[in-house]
Amino acid sequence: MSLKLKNKVCIVTGATSGMGKAIAERFSEEGALLILSGRDIERGEKLAKKLKHSIFVAGDISKSASNKKLVEAALSQFGKIDILSLNAGTLGLGKVTKLPIASWQRTLDTNLSALFYLSKFAIPELLKQDGSTILINASIAAYKSFPNHPAYCASKAASLALMKQMAVEYAPGIRINAICPGPVDTPLLYDSAKAFGHPGTAVENAAKATLLKRLGTPDDIGKLALFLVSDDASWITGTAMTIDGGIMNV
Repeated sequence: MSLKLKNKVCIVTGATSGMGKAIAERFSEEGALLILSGRDIERGEKLAKKLKHSIFVAGDISKSASNKKLVEAALSQFGKIDILSLNAGTLGLGKVTKLPIASWQRTLDTNLSALFYLSKFAIPELLKQDGSTILINASIAAYKSFPNHPAYCASKAASLALMKQMAVEYAPGIRINAICPGPVDTPLLYDSAKAFGHPGTAVENAAKATLLKRLGTPDDIGKLALFLVSDDASWITGTAMTIDGGIMNV
């Protein structure tokens, strides 16, 4: 059986935990050469040792210099870039009237500006490769509002607008898509639950609210991500795919 991503060079942000980690693991199984990004050096280096043909580059992707460093590392290590998988995110919890301005800015820098920075530096290299692609990990928060999540909802909605604009701008050379996960069993979900009236039961209630009556797993997301960056999705671009256990239909 042929590997779907054999010798494809992929930068994966947010790779040290949750969905980003699962995506990196799934890509590695399919033969990808990986540049892993995150702020947790210990977890990042541990993952890089576990996965074949992987290196970890620590950095804060809310800063443009960190994104440029990822592109330089990919070119230095592997000589090209085929795929960007953009997963890093933060919440910035609090009502508009209570949310500190610094928290608002931090959330937008991490969830939105980082997408712009890495795309800006990587797109010239992606255009040199056949079948290159960018995949943005957004959220159903792009469509659905949650209490005490103004910065998160705004940044995720904007990430879809950016995805669609770039898909138009850089077609047919690069396919650019997004995924919009619902409640997935990750540390970020439990942090998000703190914004609700009863955080102790919020996660359980989210699982019950899905049509499939369970939380998503990080590997559920990894499987969809693999499909969208592989040649199996060669006629898909400018699309945001919801993966939420059916919760948006409730």
